[in-house]
Amino acid sequence: MDKPVARFDADAHAAEIRAQGFTVIPDFLDAATIDEVRATLAPYRDSHHGRNAFEGFLTERVYTLVARGRVFERTAEDARVLAVLDRFLQPGYQLTASQSIQINPGEAAQAIHVDDGFYRQPRPRPAISYTLIAAVDPFTAENGATDVIPGSHLWGDADAPDRPPQDALEAMLVPMSLPAGAAFIMAGTLLHRGGANRSDRPRLAFTNQYCEPWARTQEAWHLSIPREQVRGMSPRLQSLLGYDIWPPFMGMVSGSHPLKALEPDFVPPVVAQRPTS
Repeated sequence: MDKPVARFDADAHAAEIRAQGFTVIPDFLDAATIDEVRATLAPYRDSHHGRNAFEGFLTERVYTLVARGRVFERTAEDARVLAVLDRFLQPGYQLTASQSIQINPGEAAQAIHVDDGFYRQPRPRPAISYTLIAAVDPFTAENGATDVIPGSHLWGDADAPDRPPQDALEAMLVPMSLPAGAAFIMAGTLLHRGGANRSDRPRLAFTNQYCEPWARTQEAWHLSIPREQVRGMSPRLQSLLGYDIWPPFMGMVSGSHPLKALEPDFVPPVVAQRPTS
């Protein structure tokens, strides 16, 4: 999986995102990494089916993926991806979501949406989050490839005069046809959807999403990943999970750096300083 960053043109990929809203990394995963992804996900099969049309009633998801195996730790801090994100997000940006998505046969297409729509600043605006989607199975127009509307990351809000009417959007969708092992990074403001799976086989992918250091993350990592597990992760990944400070003091723990909370003998100050009588 790991490719020398020196041979990876992050500026060219960033230029594609600025122009069309997304860019493709054709060799994101090698064959051995794809096998490792499948093996790591195997115990979680059928563990979580969608509860609504957006999640997908015939779609299987595994949340908090970054904590499910070393392969997902490595992909979350892939140097090529971070090099692209460095062109857009402020230092100290965080991982906001990490999940696998298996769209099974018969699944309907999602509603067209953007990934950072819950940040309610008016459009047009710079994306507050960016999404990586990695194809574990090939993506085709028949098996549920992500559909995107190129250039829509630059549009205004739904009622803006420069934006096409809602009923015209579906005709503008383009399927992201990708071989297994490819991935794409898209701006959180890009209109897209998970496509319908009209094939007889599932379509497996995983996604990591990243957000500005001041933005609230979708997943509450401090609650979902045990501290002893985070302690064994790399410093870069610890930072992506919020164990860092965005200057001057956002993310502090009772006035201290959050890394102190990973120390084996850490006692929260509200407990350690509690009066005894």
